[in-house]
Amino acid sequence: MPKTKLPPGNPDDTEHAFYEALQHADIERLMACWADEEDIVCVHPGGPRLVGHAAVRAAFEALFANGSVQAQPEKVRRLDAGSCSVHSVVERVQVMTDDGPQQAWVVATNVYAKTAQGWRLVAHHASPGSRTEPPEVLNVKPVLH
Repeated sequence: MPKTKLPPGNPDDTEHAFYEALQHADIERLMACWADEEDIVCVHPGGPRLVGHAAVRAAFEALFANGSVQAQPEKVRRLDAGSCSVHSVVERVQVMTDDGPQQAWVVATNVYAKTAQGWRLVAHHASPGSRTEPPEVLNVKPVLH
């Protein structure tokens, strides 16, 4: 089967495709977001470090066996440095509980590299989720009186 391709685009386009693939449980489109390098890294909330395509794919296939992942990136902070782009995101995730659908939040870091195929994901690291939206602490300069 030929590999699904993404247009070259920019890091934001790849991020959009990644979250859209999660929401549709589309393993081929999701894996197309990843770089071809074998040292790609993924850490799911509370999980081990997954290295390489086979490990990353297997983890997402297991995740999709339970259905899609309704995650939306919010509060995206970007650091662009030439051929690398780091996105710190707060993911709003809908989870099913005994009381029905609830919101949870996960803080994640997505790292994109510019490759010959365009911008591709090389690392995704997600924190354990919380029931409350995490606060954003900004560096504030002290006020001298």
